[in-house]
Parts: sequence; structure tokens; C-alpha cells
Amino acid sequence: MVDMADGLWNWCVARRLDADRVRGALAGALERGVGEIENALPGDLMADVYHVGGDFPTLVDVYLAPSELAEETIASAVAVRLRAAVLLPDDTLNPTRYVLAEPDGTLRPVHVTETETDDGPERREVRPCTGSDPVCAVEKGCGRSRFKPDPTRERPPPG
Repeated sequence: MVDMADGLWNWCVARRLDADRVRGALAGALERGVGEIENALPGDLMADVYHVGGDFPTLVDVYLAPSELAEETIASAVAVRLRAAVLLPDDTLNPTRYVLAEPDGTLRPVHVTETETDDGPERREVRPCTGSDPVCAVEKGCGRSRFKPDPTRERPPPG
């Protein structure tokens, strides 16, 4: 049996989606049941799905997430199943930096503008993490992440 007391995943999806569809995509990626918090069966993961404004209007909180699976791997598989980008926290302490799991399964670092609202955080203005964004240079900068900045011709690396 999987150890289920491992953690919490907080994601958001770039489309407004029905909670059952999101839970179905999670269940398919994890190959196990995913239920509502109030109605989850024993052994199921629990997922709360709700909506806010912004470019990523579907928020997903997965409770008791299994530690033996990489969060970004599952988010990538869910993005493919939903045919929608999924935004998840990265491994830095930078509050504007996330990992974007694209609908084709690609993972890349991005920066996002986040606004806290009464309904929850709204995220907008996704932009690539190129290493040249001023927030990349802070002490706990983006270069320390497993998801390295990805310079482009338009935004070359600093220096």
C-alpha cells in the first residue's frame, strides 16, 4: 500500500474546468482513485477543485500526495490529459517563480504575476524564466533551481 500521509500539491490550470474532469485526469495519471474531500473512499487521494479569476482559473489542491512520485511528473501527465497548461510551485523560495507543465508534457520555468483575492490567488502574465528577469537575481535566485532559467534570443542571460 502507498504511504498516503506525504504532502500537499497546489496547482492551477489554464482553463476553467469541471472538478470531475480534473479529478479524472489526476486518477488516470496516478492510477488510483481521487475523490472529493468530503466523499473520498479509503485509499483515495483527496482533491479540492475550485475557481478564481486570472489566466489560471482552476485551482487544484491535492491532499495526501504520494512522495514516491515526482510532483512535476504527475502535473505534466495531468496537463496532457486535460490539454491545458498546469502551473505548480518550483523548488526556489521565489514567490513569482513556478514550473509550467504544458499540454504537450514539456516542463519549463516561468515567472507569474500573482494577486491575492478573497476567492484565492489569481495568476496572470506568465513569462519565461530567462535569468534576466530582475527577480531571478535575488539571493535565492532562479539559478539554484533544478529548473534552470532558459535564455532566449530576445532575453539573453545576464552578464
